Amino acid sequence: MKYYNSKDLKLIEEFKNYSPEMFQAYMDWSDKVFAEGALSKKVKELIAVAVAHVVQCPYCIDVHAKAAESCGATKEELAEAIHTASAIRGGSALFHSIIAVKSLDED
Repeated sequence: MKYYNSKDLKLIEEFKNYSPEMFQAYMDWSDKVFAEGALSKKVKELIAVAVAHVVQCPYCIDVHAKAAESCGATKEELAEAIHTASAIRGGSALFHSIIAVKSLDED
C-alpha cells in the first residue's frame, strides 16, 4: 500500500463529515494562524514547510510548499527553511547525547 498520494488530499472532505464541528474549529484556527499578522503569510508558510519536514508529514509538505510558492517564496527560500529545520533536528539529536552520558554516570 502506498501511504502518500497527493490526490488523497481530497479524502479530507469525507473525513470532515465524521466530526464536522471539530474539523471546522481546526480550520478556523488554522485560517487565523496563517493570516497576515506580525509575520507575513510567506514567512508563516516557510515555517510550516520547515516544520512539516521535521515532523515528516508529506501532506503538510505538499500543501505548504505550494502555499509558500503562491505567496512568492522561491525554491531557494524553501531549501534554506528546510535546511534550518534540519539543522535544529540534527542538533537536537546530537545534544540528546548529554542524556546518554549522564545516564552512564548515574549509579
